[in-house]
Amino acid sequence: MELRYQRLIIAYHGCDRETRDHVLLDNVALRRSENTYDWLGHGIYFWEYGPERALEWAEEQHAWGKIKEPAVLGAYINLGHCFDLLDVRYTKVLREAYGEFEEVLMATGKILPQNTPRFEGDVDYLARRRDCAVINWTLERYNKAAMSPVDTVRGVFQEGQPAFPGSFIREKSHIQIAVREASCIVGFFRP
Repeated sequence: MELRYQRLIIAYHGCDRETRDHVLLDNVALRRSENTYDWLGHGIYFWEYGPERALEWAEEQHAWGKIKEPAVLGAYINLGHCFDLLDVRYTKVLREAYGEFEEVLMATGKILPQNTPRFEGDVDYLARRRDCAVINWTLERYNKAAMSPVDTVRGVFQEGQPAFPGSFIREKSHIQIAVREASCIVGFFRP
């Protein structure tokens, strides 16, 4: 069940100014994130059409002392073979894969990772260890089955407080992309 998107999107990466400048001026490649809590699995993370959210994230990282000067790097990305979690075909694949993943862990005596808060008051459970493990496991199976490797993973992330009382629309919700195949990044720009 492969869906190749011949679609070019504009996306934004929150980072340190020095990183942005090295990419733009020195053609330095962005590093893949391989944290155990990355909700879309391993990859280079971008906000689709979300420069403000990318900057907010960079500012949060600055407040935590992780980067010196918040900045945003723009990119043109061809989604290619996209494991798109906004498409029910892929959420069904993920649901089925989860059952198999859980069985494998139980058979080997391993503990199922949990999605947990990253800090006190984190109602969004930003440490998405289970999501990361299931997506990485599913995509490894794609590759082993000699299917076309997945280039990008795309999903909507519900985040933040309700936009208004009783709403399920969240203030910081966004579409995020994890680029697994760096050649899908067609080019960069300074927003």
